[in-house]
Amino acid sequence: MNALRPTLLAAALAFTMAATAAFAQDADKLPRAKVTLVAPPMVHPHEQVAKSGPKVVEFTMSIEEKKMVIDDKGTTLQAMTFDGSMPGPTLVVHEGDYVELTLVNPATNAMPHNVDFHAATGALGGAKLTNVNPGEQATLRFKADRSGTFVYHCAPEGMVPWHVVSGMSGTLMVLPRDGLKDPQGKPLHYDRVYTIGEFDLYIPKDENGKYKDYATLAESYGDTVEVMRTLTPTHIVFNGKVGALTGANALTAKVGETVLLIHSQANRDTRPHLIGGHGDWVWETGKFANPPQKNLETWFIRGGSAGAALYTFKQPGVYAYLNHNLIEAFELGAAGHIKVEGKWNDDLMKQIKAPAPIPR
Repeated sequence: MNALRPTLLAAALAFTMAATAAFAQDADKLPRAKVTLVAPPMVHPHEQVAKSGPKVVEFTMSIEEKKMVIDDKGTTLQAMTFDGSMPGPTLVVHEGDYVELTLVNPATNAMPHNVDFHAATGALGGAKLTNVNPGEQATLRFKADRSGTFVYHCAPEGMVPWHVVSGMSGTLMVLPRDGLKDPQGKPLHYDRVYTIGEFDLYIPKDENGKYKDYATLAESYGDTVEVMRTLTPTHIVFNGKVGALTGANALTAKVGETVLLIHSQANRDTRPHLIGGHGDWVWETGKFANPPQKNLETWFIRGGSAGAALYTFKQPGVYAYLNHNLIEAFELGAAGHIKVEGKWNDDLMKQIKAPAPIPR
C-alpha cells in the first residue's frame, strides 16, 4: 500500500489540476463585459434581471492614498481608498458570473495593498493573490457563486484594521439571475439604488486636545493605532465625512419610487433607520437567498457585512437616514438625508391643529 501512495497522490494532484484547468477554461470561453465604476453613493448601471447567461465581468480599481477633510471643522484623515472614495465603488454582478478585478497600486503610493472579497471562495478572499506594492497591479478572477451584498476590504498582513478604518472597504452586490423576490417569490424592483458606507474613524489629538494633521500616511500610523486600540471612534461617518449625504449632497427620490439602500460597515455593528419611512423589505444579513423581512423600523448590520433595504416613498420631504445609536448619528456624524419630491398625502399624515396657546 505504501508503494502505491505516491502514485495515488500524483493521480489525485493531476485530477485536481485538470479540474481546475477545466473550470478556468470554461470561464475563458464565456462572454466578457467591461464595467466603468462610479463613486458612491451612486452605483454603476446594471440589469436587475440577467438577460443572458453567465459572463466574466471586468472591473479595474486604483488605490489612492490621500489626505481627506472629514468634517466642517477641517479635521483631516490620512486616508487609503479604492478609486479615491470612501467607501470604494459598488460592484454589481449576477450569481454565476465571474468577477475579474484588476487592482492597481500606483507608484505614487507608499503602502502595499490588496483586496479581500467576502463573496469569494479561497485564498483569503483573494487577498493573497492581489498583494500589490506601489508600482504594481494584479488581476483576480473568482466566481460569484452566491447572491447577496458583501463587503470587500484591504487586508495586508499585520495592517488590516488600520487600512480598513482609513477608508479601504466597499461592497459587491451579487443579484439573483432572476432578480430580487419577496418571500412568496413575487419579483421586487427598484427605481434607484444608493450605497451608504459607514466608517468609524480614529483621529489622534495633540496635548491641547486638537485633532492632529499629518503630512504623510506613515507619520500618522503610530498615533492612529494608539487611538484605534481604545475602541472609541472620534468620528462615525457615512461616505467619508460628516455631512457627505446631507444638505446639497442629500440623496434624492420621488414619491412612488422604490429605492434600494445598500449599507455596509466593514468594522463595527450599526443600526440603520429611515426617519419617516420604513424598510418595506430588508435583507438584514444582505443575502438574497434568504427571504427578506417586512416592515422593519430599524435593522442591524453586523460589522464586516453589508445589508440591503427596499422602500417605496409615499410622502415628499426630507427623510433622515441614520445610525440609530443617536449619539453616533448626531454627535459623531453617522447620518444622511434623502430629499423626496412629490405631492403630500393628507390621509397618511395631516396636522389637525397648529400649535397654539392652551385654552383657559
